[in-house]
Amino acid sequence: MSEIVIADSSCLIALARSRQLDVLRVLFSQIIIPAAVYDEVVIQGAGRPGSDEVAQAEWIITRQVQDHLAVQALRLTLGRGESEAMVLAAETADRFLILDNWRARQSAIGMGLPVVGTLSILQRATEKGLIADLEACLEQLRQAGFHFVKKKA
Repeated sequence: MSEIVIADSSCLIALARSRQLDVLRVLFSQIIIPAAVYDEVVIQGAGRPGSDEVAQAEWIITRQVQDHLAVQALRLTLGRGESEAMVLAAETADRFLILDNWRARQSAIGMGLPVVGTLSILQRATEKGLIADLEACLEQLRQAGFHFVKKKA
């Protein structure tokens, strides 16, 4: 995976809920979010999980997208944060994108963007020894309302 990551709201909120937001800082050299994601998590999400953590994380960089027309086109089927995250990823060299929404992931893949989900980040953190018990972390996420389907072995 690249050292630069563009994150959507769901990843930040899920990692904050499970008290694992710092894994992003440890795993990657740069975490960038678009202004729409900052607005969703910190401004509109004031008082909710992730709001304070993201607002206080000096290591999370907020950037404005340049191609507002592309954002508008994506907004026909996706949310503002997802749309801006995808456009920002397209505008940023040597990066990948963290998206959890299936429709957004399919759009990103269609645009040729490298994309992973929050669960992939947690798996990588476990492999690096940052998370001792992945199953317990996944259960925390589940209890906090994060929805995912566990694949059968």
